[in-house]
Amino acid sequence: MKIALDALGGDFGATPNIEGALQAIKKLNLEVILVGDEVVLRQALQEKGYAKLPKGLSIVHAPDTIDMGAEPAKECRQKKGASIVVCANMVRKGEADAFVSAGHSGAAMVAALFGMGRIKGVQRPAIATPMPTYKGVSLLLDGGANADCKPLHLLQFAVMGSAYMQKVFDIPAPSVGILSIGEEETKGNMLVKHTVPHMREIGVNFRGTIEGRDVNTGETDVIVCDGFVGNIVLKMAEGLAKTMIQMIKREVKKRPLALLGALLSKGAFKAVKNHTNPDVYGGAPLVGVNGVAIIAHGRSSGFAIFNALKTASRLVEKDFIGDVAAKMAALQPTFEALEKEIQQEN
Repeated sequence: MKIALDALGGDFGATPNIEGALQAIKKLNLEVILVGDEVVLRQALQEKGYAKLPKGLSIVHAPDTIDMGAEPAKECRQKKGASIVVCANMVRKGEADAFVSAGHSGAAMVAALFGMGRIKGVQRPAIATPMPTYKGVSLLLDGGANADCKPLHLLQFAVMGSAYMQKVFDIPAPSVGILSIGEEETKGNMLVKHTVPHMREIGVNFRGTIEGRDVNTGETDVIVCDGFVGNIVLKMAEGLAKTMIQMIKREVKKRPLALLGALLSKGAFKAVKNHTNPDVYGGAPLVGVNGVAIIAHGRSSGFAIFNALKTASRLVEKDFIGDVAAKMAALQPTFEALEKEIQQEN
């Protein structure tokens, strides 16, 4: 299996990407294609003691880079030699089975759409983000690809999110909830109200609406919302986790006995940290595009890149794209009927 890696993408350049790739070719028996400026990549490899490319690792030269401050669609159209554009095109041409990028997330989404297109029947691809919970992990989508959504988009997110949890986490019938402002299905904005009645018609294990407080308790395996709400939830959760750690450290330092307690609880703190560490999950898949694409965090470590490559390989092995395509094809008549019905409701 070959996976294209945007090898200069991310806040820390080549180093974590190469570290993750080296782990992947050793532990996962993958072929990883480093995509980026060849001179820079070879120099980075030499600094790690690799005068020659190790078995399983290759390089595809991509001289251009995406300007972080520019409009992603314009950049992807104009810079055909940008690493993320080259990665997506490699998947489309069959030169790679999947791609991973920790670079510009907007550009990764655009490149995937331009290069690979959408699975037939999918109206909007979504960023599916794993969320650590008390019970394990839930999948939130959309994590920011679509700020404004229609009911049909949320219905499709539910189908694709369920397929992901089945393939990656081996959950036979993932439970699905819609994020709202109350447990009562009569509450919420118009998007939620128009979506809820139709969730039980698409074959997912729908449990109803859930509130923000339920996100991290693991009430449902899949959490569906529009990208505007989803991105706020993700950023707030990230900020809250950092703030809580800082507050605990500050208060412990004020109390000598608390320092002793902290030392005794070191193992427990480490376990919690590992469970909530985003690097464990590697990245967020862009579901709905016609190929496996993983968007990793810009601050990804080598461990995170390794896990992103691992997730990509698992999705390919499990034929995630084929499974979603089959589900979308089977539900197409239902979606078309529901779309007409929802339009009449509006």
